[in-house]
Amino acid sequence: MRAALVLAAALAAACLSTPVSAQKSYGPGVSDTEIKIGNTMPYSGPASPLGITGRVISAYFDEVNEKGGVNGRKLNLLSLDDAFSPPKTMEAARRLVEGDGVAFIFATMGTAPNSAIAKYLNSNKVPQLFLISSASKWNDPANMPWSMALPWAPNYTSEAAIDVAYARAKNPNARFAVLYQNDDAGKEYFRGVKEALGADADKALAMASSFEVTDPTVDSQVLTLANTKADVFMIYSVTPRACAQAIRKAHEVGWQPTRFLASGCANKATVMVPAGLDAGKGVLSLGSLKPFVEQPKDDPSMTAYIDFMKKRLPNADINNVAGLYGYTVAEALVVLLKQCKDNLTRENIMAQAANLKNVPLSLLLPGITLNTTPQDFRPIKDGYMLQFDGNDWIVASELLRGT
Repeated sequence: MRAALVLAAALAAACLSTPVSAQKSYGPGVSDTEIKIGNTMPYSGPASPLGITGRVISAYFDEVNEKGGVNGRKLNLLSLDDAFSPPKTMEAARRLVEGDGVAFIFATMGTAPNSAIAKYLNSNKVPQLFLISSASKWNDPANMPWSMALPWAPNYTSEAAIDVAYARAKNPNARFAVLYQNDDAGKEYFRGVKEALGADADKALAMASSFEVTDPTVDSQVLTLANTKADVFMIYSVTPRACAQAIRKAHEVGWQPTRFLASGCANKATVMVPAGLDAGKGVLSLGSLKPFVEQPKDDPSMTAYIDFMKKRLPNADINNVAGLYGYTVAEALVVLLKQCKDNLTRENIMAQAANLKNVPLSLLLPGITLNTTPQDFRPIKDGYMLQFDGNDWIVASELLRGT
């Protein structure tokens, strides 16, 4: 703990110091011409639809490199398949750090895979940068000073609290049914619901049911929850298959509660289409990224993204918004590396990551920017309620502030 606090203090000092010296300073994986970046993605397995995130990141870096790289250095992404399996993530991380000598691990997908490698990376002082998980555990600079997330939306606890508040504003006496993935992410969502319900939890919570990410179907859990006739159905999974199954089964049995979907599942291609567009009409989800619209009007940033996808990944399903996130997190890393200038030690990379000030990204919704401090590693705290209208996700609220 003492060592971690010393590092946190060093990060704070670095953030408050004068601009980075013109003298070049490099850590592992960095040279005058290259920055070597490690990544794992579920290119296979139950979460494989999310693998497009890694392909888009790679394509984005290709475009950056064709324009000269970042401060003259090419971005060399080494991306390995972990199949969303924590043991495979650990094996891949060791290979990337010890074998390939990457500067840092970037944008690893999922709470469980990132949890598997966090201790190893922190012990070896390797940045675990902009990992893809909304778990609140990643905002812990005292104990995990080398781990920082960049999620799709506010952390799971905040997201659940915003969902509960939104539902209760519409129906103060609502009873809630919760389906959650039986891992760190799902359990945190469920904890967030109970905390948000507070003293009313026993009365307001009709039932909660968990499932394993490897389960072939969640139909039985949904049928049990439907029997409660709850007013609100919260679907908290990070795997598209389970989210789609839950929406479809509830629709098939005629259960028509207000439905909230985990932010990571607010994806037309991988969730709403398999569930059935009619079945998904009206579903709500919290988001910080612009909803994907295939024919954007007066939105040059979305037009630029669509043009990028058509040029770089013409065979990809452009409706898969996991690609939109890949574009955004890659853009964020480029901003960060530019901020580091020629001081590309691991220590300074983390120090600059902990000093993001009102950073705009092209696909963030209005009013949302990246902000971090050495004491608060959460780049995004706010979001908007999105609603699926049967064809696209649309913004359905004013900006909702997280805590």
